[in-house]
Amino acid sequence: MALNRRTFLLATGTTIAGAAVAVPAQARELAWETALPANSFASYSALESSWNYLYPWGSDHNGTARMYASKTDHNHVYLESGGVLVLKGSRITWDEGKSSKDPYLPIHYHAGAIHSKLQVVVNDQCPQWEVKGEFQAPSARGTWPAFWLTGTNSWPPESDILEFKGDARNWFNTYDGAWENTIVGVSNPGGWHGYRAWINKVSATDVEIHYYLDGNWVGQHRGSNFVGKPMNLIINLQMEGASGSPGPSGDTYYRARNVYVGRARA
Repeated sequence: MALNRRTFLLATGTTIAGAAVAVPAQARELAWETALPANSFASYSALESSWNYLYPWGSDHNGTARMYASKTDHNHVYLESGGVLVLKGSRITWDEGKSSKDPYLPIHYHAGAIHSKLQVVVNDQCPQWEVKGEFQAPSARGTWPAFWLTGTNSWPPESDILEFKGDARNWFNTYDGAWENTIVGVSNPGGWHGYRAWINKVSATDVEIHYYLDGNWVGQHRGSNFVGKPMNLIINLQMEGASGSPGPSGDTYYRARNVYVGRARA
């Protein structure tokens, strides 16, 4: 991975409340590297070198969609031209039992999920991380798309960078044993929008997470006991559950492009 000297992330094309952000001296001394390149959806070989299919724990989670995808099954996870990933949710008409995960809802949909082979670990060696992407997100009742980090070995930690729950509001969430939420209305979530988290180690145990929508700062959260805990990055299309029901009877599409993870090395 190529290294380069890079200025503090907040000062690169970003403003907070319209004001320029000062560049801390210690940040200017960090070497920046790409941990997950923005072109990982350029081909199936690129996708499969950086991502695994399904959730890290399998096919089921907390809604009514069961994930289906593999190297030979691209019905619900596939690529379009221009480096676009598509996750498709489809209503089923047969009884497929219940989800194996709490709250054990009946399966009403097949959909798609991927998770990164990369693990995000905030520590002394990599004290700053940037996680971002562009998405066309469904927001109708019963649709529950997400772009999020969750603990590989434990829960918490969790950071939700994109989460729509059946309406046109994005939930930026941080969970460290208690929830902290910044809820932002999004004009036309089905159009392309940029979602970003900048994560900074601020103590031996804690991080600050700054959240952005379309390059604009929208909130700052504190994540207690995040340091040293590896996290998986997940893109998934869940259905119903917290997003309401009944969900759509037709197909639902969730698109992603330019998903990137970078980190600073001390």
